[in-house]
Amino acid sequence: MAAVERAALRIQGLHVHYGASHALQGVDLAVPAGSVTAVLGRNGVGKTTTINAVMGIVPASGGHVYVDDTDLLPLPAHLRRRFGLALVPQGRRLFHSLSVEEHLHLVKPIREEPFSVESILDLFPRLRERLAASAHTLSGGERSMLSIARALVVNPTILLMDEPTEGLAPLLVDSIAETIPLLKDQGLTVLLVEQNLKFALSVADYVAVMDRGSILRVMKRDEVRDLRALSDLILHGEQGE
Repeated sequence: MAAVERAALRIQGLHVHYGASHALQGVDLAVPAGSVTAVLGRNGVGKTTTINAVMGIVPASGGHVYVDDTDLLPLPAHLRRRFGLALVPQGRRLFHSLSVEEHLHLVKPIREEPFSVESILDLFPRLRERLAASAHTLSGGERSMLSIARALVVNPTILLMDEPTEGLAPLLVDSIAETIPLLKDQGLTVLLVEQNLKFALSVADYVAVMDRGSILRVMKRDEVRDLRALSDLILHGEQGE
């Protein structure tokens, strides 16, 4: 496991059960402050469950989730945002009847900087053009932009992104890839769950490979030199080596 800098988010021994199914089996992951950490793995290995357990959307059956020295696991989901967490959920999860502008005023920020609605619209100028449009009329790329913009309105310190490129055309994937470093430049820590290996490696500082409900390995991006070996690890776990 790669040595990491000061962690903005620390996940320790995280377990989640869905009935008799043991979905997370002791996830350990430190997410360095001011970095982008990408969690990679096949469908069904626990990536989204990890994100949702951190946010409090699904209950954990054991472990810890620390922001600084505070364990968030005992807290309900609505209180966790006070500690700087915001989520870009898989599938966007927008309110179809609400306009773009209404989405950007759904929640109050937890701090004043660095993002205002105006600065977010500068980041996504297409949304400025579509302020009055209902979410259900937006293109896939516009919905992805709005999902990210809605999370940024909170002014989080830690942004969790679950499959932000899912279903997007390559040009739009490139646009999201250009946006994430800009967020990091504003001091955000990003925990990214992704299936798109090329995209993840283009934005990540750290790569964590997940399999069967636990983290197999964490590497710095510049340590990933053999993409075939990484793909084998993702597809087959330790057996792929």
